Amino acid sequence: MSATTRSRRTPDRLCADAVELAREAAQEVAAPGKVGDWIEAVADGDRVVTHLFECQEPGYRGWRWASTVARASRAKVVTLDETVLLPGPDALLAPEWVPWSERLRPGDLGPGDLLPTEAQDLRLEPGFWGEEELPPNSPVSEEAEHLAEVSGLHDVEDAEVTHEPPGAVAEPPERGSIRAVAEELGMGRSRVLSRYGLHTAADRWEDAHGPESPMAQAAPASCISCGFLVPLAGSLRQAFGVCANEFSPADGQVVALTYGCGAHSEAAVMPQPPQPPPPVIDETRADAFPLGDEAGSAGGGAGSGAGSGSDAGADADAGTSGEGAGTGGAGTGS
Repeated sequence: MSATTRSRRTPDRLCADAVELAREAAQEVAAPGKVGDWIEAVADGDRVVTHLFECQEPGYRGWRWASTVARASRAKVVTLDETVLLPGPDALLAPEWVPWSERLRPGDLGPGDLLPTEAQDLRLEPGFWGEEELPPNSPVSEEAEHLAEVSGLHDVEDAEVTHEPPGAVAEPPERGSIRAVAEELGMGRSRVLSRYGLHTAADRWEDAHGPESPMAQAAPASCISCGFLVPLAGSLRQAFGVCANEFSPADGQVVALTYGCGAHSEAAVMPQPPQPPPPVIDETRADAFPLGDEAGSAGGGAGSGAGSGSDAGADADAGTSGEGAGTGGAGTGS
């Protein structure tokens, strides 16, 4: 069997002819019936050749079994070096590995999941600190070292799920410390949003519910004049609020003041049904209404009278016609 190569080096003849030896080695490693046809022989060095076979394993499309054989100088016997499964040019490969912190997407966090935040997260900044000590989120501060010792975490990726509430990990601050004073003043958060965190959140919210969305383009008015808008506190109240209209597609979500939808409180006024006129009560006169038998008798008498009058009128018309006929006849006779 002639061997084809992809490299410039010509494979050794004895090693290139050891196809069956390479196939048997691949069959020992692979599952029964998963080694396909021989593809080619590649020269890896002097008297070192790798035989490639098709892989019939499901899920490994384009992969190849590679059995490397070699022989010593002036030796006639070919020996086996190794057998591995290698991807080919068109192999089905797994996507490139990405750290978990970069794989997270909005909506991935489920019930019971914990998302640790890095100590140097650019979205956060210290909420308070004193001149005599470092910020609480500083990696070299005493609080950070104490929390690391208590939780046993030195890296964000080493975080493990705990069934204890977050408040059970940290000990209460010492009386008179900066943290204790901050909690008394209502500044209990050791970290707050930084300017970078505010800007990224504002950009994200404006992309979702901003003036450029199709809903806002077709809205009769913007949210700044809507009665269902709940304004935010802080610096973001100048540009954002929360929608409180249950019929709006943005109900319960942060919307830009320049956003709008068809559920605007002043979009249209519902037409009011006409009010019926008040009833008119006349108590100065009485109307007589005929009752049962009297009404029937009155109707019968009126009908009889009408019939007699009709008959009389018919007789009168007949007499008049006769007189006219007689007169005409007399005139003709004359």
